[in-house]
Amino acid sequence: MNSQQTIRLAVLDTDSGFVTVLAKRADAAGWQLRQATGAVPPQELVAMKLNAVLVDPAVLGEEAWNYLERICAELPDLGVVVCTGRSTVAQRVRGLRFGIDDWITKPCHPEEAMARVEAVSRRHRRSRGDDGPGPVTAGELEIRPDQFQAFAAGESLDLTRREFELLHLLASSKGQVLERETIYQRVWGYAMAHGDRSVDVFIRKLRQKLEKRSPSWSYIHTHFGVGYRFEPEPAGILEEEIHAAAELKFTDRSQQLHDEVTVNS
Repeated sequence: MNSQQTIRLAVLDTDSGFVTVLAKRADAAGWQLRQATGAVPPQELVAMKLNAVLVDPAVLGEEAWNYLERICAELPDLGVVVCTGRSTVAQRVRGLRFGIDDWITKPCHPEEAMARVEAVSRRHRRSRGDDGPGPVTAGELEIRPDQFQAFAAGESLDLTRREFELLHLLASSKGQVLERETIYQRVWGYAMAHGDRSVDVFIRKLRQKLEKRSPSWSYIHTHFGVGYRFEPEPAGILEEEIHAAAELKFTDRSQQLHDEVTVNS
């Protein structure tokens, strides 16, 4: 999940198990989620300043179709996603034609529901000319959240979705040390299990791709026992510091030996 864009979502559903898991993942992604067990008047939806609404028509009873058609007509900037049980082709076609943005069949994974809500919200932002956050640049790196792509020295890093989300999270928190648990919750969407090394594995893959495209820069720094920090630095800085320290140590030792010889003489 791309947690950089806060999404305000209303869920009209009585499936407590599904909504509970969805709420936990939405919270971990930085979303704002409101739940209702029945129809919410359009003016109240406006007051909530929502990006999208996720609806199970089964909870709305006989008025479900009228309600859905009404909010699609009165709130064209609101993303509307239906998430329900079995339905007919005729029902899905009818809904999509009068303005429903997406239709998901239960049972479905909460992460898929969130991805679909995110996609719908993104399409609505673009239709309004609001493309969200602009590109992030650092060193030779350019991250484009609107395209879910990152480039180093003008060449694509060919990142997977998870790798991109991880890199964007780190770059958006430039200079801050992010703990592994925090990274996992923000990128994977749930608590990290004890002994899970996924963050370290993905960091290693990211570093390999960054080093391949931008070998003269170092971007991700390890804080052992804590987590990682994003800070673009010329790759030679660390080596130069080590060399300078070694040279200073050698000079000090040479001076010490010279002083000892002088004294003994």
